[in-house]
Amino acid sequence: MLKQLPRWVELGSFALALVAGSVNAIALLGFNHQGVSHLSGSSSLLGVELAQGQWQAALHLLAIMLSFVLGAALSAALINHQALRADRRYSVVLGLEALLLVCTALLLQHNHSAGHYLASLACGLQNGMTTTYSGALLRTTHVTGIFTDLGIMLGQRLRGQRADRRRIWLYLLLASGFIVGGVLGTLSYLAHSYNALLWPALAASLLAAGGWYLWRPASRH
Repeated sequence: MLKQLPRWVELGSFALALVAGSVNAIALLGFNHQGVSHLSGSSSLLGVELAQGQWQAALHLLAIMLSFVLGAALSAALINHQALRADRRYSVVLGLEALLLVCTALLLQHNHSAGHYLASLACGLQNGMTTTYSGALLRTTHVTGIFTDLGIMLGQRLRGQRADRRRIWLYLLLASGFIVGGVLGTLSYLAHSYNALLWPALAASLLAAGGWYLWRPASRH
């Protein structure tokens, strides 16, 4: 599947991982240590809250998880195909993600918990988009699978099997983008509180605008 993707996918994936890493870092700092770019931690916390009988906290976590799922569902409904194409619908999804992040910042500035759900919705939207066009190869909002695959490829290399250099390079870009995004998100949050979400929103907007311009011929068919 990776061989069928154009070379610019690497750069775009790095940028998207940067956005997600930043949003998740801001969430960890400002949402009571609740990540929104993936559901593993939230699922564990949900189990803890249920075991302790903290029903309100459990409902909050469940809403975050359902928001992520809804975002992925919305992405699939908007894009409606599984192969990467010159299609402005990707720009629509990225534009919607940017709008959600702006709304998240506005809500959280007024201590409204709905901002948590919109942030998770935005991450689900992004992850659903990259998953649909890459055949589940690219997951830009979390890195567990990336490090697992890197470990598998290392093991295969130790057995003398040939390494897929492009895939290794892509995974390293994704992981580094997520980490660098976390650094930028943290520094931004410490300086600007929830307004820090505006820069990943701007990044998503620029990606949306770039795709809209580059893929303008496809809109004529």
